[in-house]
Amino acid sequence: MMVIDSHLDLAWNAVNWNRDLTRPVSEIRASEAGMKDERRGHNTVAFPEMRKGRVAVCLATLLARGSGLSEPLLDWSSREIASAVARGQLSYYQIQERAGRMRMLKDWPALKSHAESWSGLAGSTGESLPPQPTPPLGFILSMEGADPILSPADVPEWWEDGLRVVGPAHYGPGAYAHGTGPTGGLTPAGVELLKEMAKAGMVLDVTHLSEESFWQAIEHFPGPILASHNNCRALVPGARQFSDDQIRTLVKRGAVIGAAFDSWMLYPNYVKGQTDNSLVRISAVTNHIDHVCQLAGNARHAAIGSDLDGGFGTEQSPHELDTIADLQKIPPLLAQKGFKPEDIEAVMHGNWLRFFESAWGKRL
Repeated sequence: MMVIDSHLDLAWNAVNWNRDLTRPVSEIRASEAGMKDERRGHNTVAFPEMRKGRVAVCLATLLARGSGLSEPLLDWSSREIASAVARGQLSYYQIQERAGRMRMLKDWPALKSHAESWSGLAGSTGESLPPQPTPPLGFILSMEGADPILSPADVPEWWEDGLRVVGPAHYGPGAYAHGTGPTGGLTPAGVELLKEMAKAGMVLDVTHLSEESFWQAIEHFPGPILASHNNCRALVPGARQFSDDQIRTLVKRGAVIGAAFDSWMLYPNYVKGQTDNSLVRISAVTNHIDHVCQLAGNARHAAIGSDLDGGFGTEQSPHELDTIADLQKIPPLLAQKGFKPEDIEAVMHGNWLRFFESAWGKRL
């Protein structure tokens, strides 16, 4: 079944982690064997496995922070440097486009045509795609943490470069909002950023916003809203997850919420590096999908936003998942929970198609 994954840090893995995503996952793992960082040699995402798993479209990120948290590969000593790093990541996507491996999708006609090209390759029988199918991998350009946008006045320039989805903050305090971890809301510049985003036609990603920032963003932003990779606080407590009130509010705004695959977001009281990861199963992801559907009263607002290789690998993913191709294990698990075939297709790709058709000005 065709998959749309609403959160993959592809360029961050390539540019910051020095991973050649054109090579199979197994080769990347072998190239990292012996590296001291425990996250090395456990990656799950590369272009061949995306093709195998029929991940036809993703929201592909630009990720560079100036939060002051000083985390290697993520934080930079100035926002100007962070902006330059993000520009380098954008260049990576542009290079992949020129090589015919990827295709940037900037509007509904492009997304619709691309999805149709993938839908025609194989049925929903689980058959594998050939190693190099004709269509490239489609992506919608997003930004996780808006620090690289040096001024709200720069939004039109980023729009011209293809940026369509922006999350104002990541971890820690950002230039525009407080993200995961600290308390606090939008900054005055953050309010201006939302105004410029709405004017340009950008989509707001509320993932990673602190509680206060979330509610202020909902109030200030009149345009389309999504949550690219977020799970449910009712199942796994913690400020990184959404409360039921937040989920209901997003449903009312027509949002779609992508379920994330990071183990600490799937297993209560998970401690990174300590909890036995064999306790975390892929079925935990479907529990979060189902919870969103129960709150919504339908299956129109839940989707996949895996965040695979978002700073972790198999050591911190559900233990039955070896590569991103294993997203194909989700449909039978949803069927076991009683989801109808049309609702499974909605979760795997249909809800994102409908969302962007609406967000990009097309009537349903």
